[in-house]
Amino acid sequence: MMRAMDAIELSIFSSRIEAVCEEMGAVLRRTAFSPNIKDRLDFSCAVFDAAGELCAQAAHIPVHLGSMAYAMRDIVGGIRWCEGDMVVVNDPFLGGTHLPDVTLIAPIFIDGEPAGFVANRAHHADIGGNAPGSMPISRSLEEEGVIIPPTHLIRGGKLDQALLDHIVGTTGNAHELQGDFAAQISANRSGAARLAELVAGMGAEGYREALVELNGYAERLARSALATIPDGEYCFTDYLDDDGLGNCDLAIRASVRVAHDAIAVDFSGTAAQTAGNVNCPLSVAAAGVYYVFRCLMPENTPACAGAFRAITLFAPEGCLLNARRPAAVAAGNVETSTRVVDVICGALAQAIPQLIPAASHGSMNNLAMGARDGVQGKWDYYETMGGGMGAGAHGGGLSALQTHMTNTLNTPIEVLEMNYPLRLRRYAIRHGSGGVGGRRGGDGLVREFEFLDGAEVTLLTERRTHAPWGVGGGEAALPGENRLNNVLLPGKVRLSVKPGDRLSIATPGGGGWDRGGE
Repeated sequence: MMRAMDAIELSIFSSRIEAVCEEMGAVLRRTAFSPNIKDRLDFSCAVFDAAGELCAQAAHIPVHLGSMAYAMRDIVGGIRWCEGDMVVVNDPFLGGTHLPDVTLIAPIFIDGEPAGFVANRAHHADIGGNAPGSMPISRSLEEEGVIIPPTHLIRGGKLDQALLDHIVGTTGNAHELQGDFAAQISANRSGAARLAELVAGMGAEGYREALVELNGYAERLARSALATIPDGEYCFTDYLDDDGLGNCDLAIRASVRVAHDAIAVDFSGTAAQTAGNVNCPLSVAAAGVYYVFRCLMPENTPACAGAFRAITLFAPEGCLLNARRPAAVAAGNVETSTRVVDVICGALAQAIPQLIPAASHGSMNNLAMGARDGVQGKWDYYETMGGGMGAGAHGGGLSALQTHMTNTLNTPIEVLEMNYPLRLRRYAIRHGSGGVGGRRGGDGLVREFEFLDGAEVTLLTERRTHAPWGVGGGEAALPGENRLNNVLLPGKVRLSVKPGDRLSIATPGGGGWDRGGE
């Protein structure tokens, strides 16, 4: 039996397994074809043990990673694995998030026995949805693109070319998507090779024992941090503006019960699933919950399953956060997950106001567009936009950046204009949009596009009516605004544009914080 690791050995092991994820991310970024992956970095990489429990993850996209951590056990447990396999999945009700996020999973075998898995998840701007960018104003999952249940893309080292051709054939740019899939396969192969080296060097039993120690250490750090929250039950309700189909003011309610070093989150009272696409599977709600509590843990807490053992959650089946198939979910992953963060933070602000900031801009400000027969042929483009960060006890909020559940970059102007029939006319801080307070919230941004060719555009944005709230005496921020040729648009809308049209997105600021919250 392996002797117990000392602190230095455990730290080195944690860093080595995390480095596997970092290398996977580097391979994926450098070999991907689409700007969405190689420039915006809309992807995530992680390592799991033989049972599908999270072992390590790189600092990529919180909504990807938290949902994978919650759902991977069920995915890997339902498949018969062999050496050289790789499985693809994007079905939100079978471990995915929304259809553009495609996950590839590969097993690691040592001496003929499964020792773990590597996985990466990347957002594809075209996955065959009924609108360019595959983020439509949808009523059902089928409208959002091709649905891939957990399926062998590679079996025993042999690629299922017919399956890949079917997937990429549903899109408008098969060449680009084929290249991105090749990048995802390469990232997994790189990660599998590095993880196999690590396991072989330690021995399979030694590796398993090291994971036990890593998870135990993470759990101790997590429980120590959670124990600093005063015991009690803290409730908070916030709202989604609408679902894009006329259903407005959709409540998300959370009761956060703290009992010493354990947390139970109950979303009873949340609105029922709706006709539009702001629904989400429970794994996405879990990602938002995990993210908030992970932020309260020490920075050196390993990102593994042990860090989340003290946290349980419940959402009634059939509500926004635990929707039933075939609910539309395209915006649930991006917008509803962000509101889950706001709701958990709002509850915790009652218990630990010195540690909880005001609400940030609260939307990924999704813009999807493209054309099927334009001057540049078929093209699809998707991006998220930053806004204002909420202020906190120790400083004002930062301006014009991504917050919480997204961790992507903007698309550089040069890349945007080189690849698409677009010109960026304005990109600026939206001064004065942050909430006033002893600590002022950060400002949102303004991004204005001019179309050089006709296109179809979809906006999926939030915080256009329900403004980001402040803490204590801090005031709410300004809500966002979307305009086409200076005419105000709804927060969620699909429209056609012609050459010369200008689309302006003004994102919300962050809420203010004041000493009234102490």
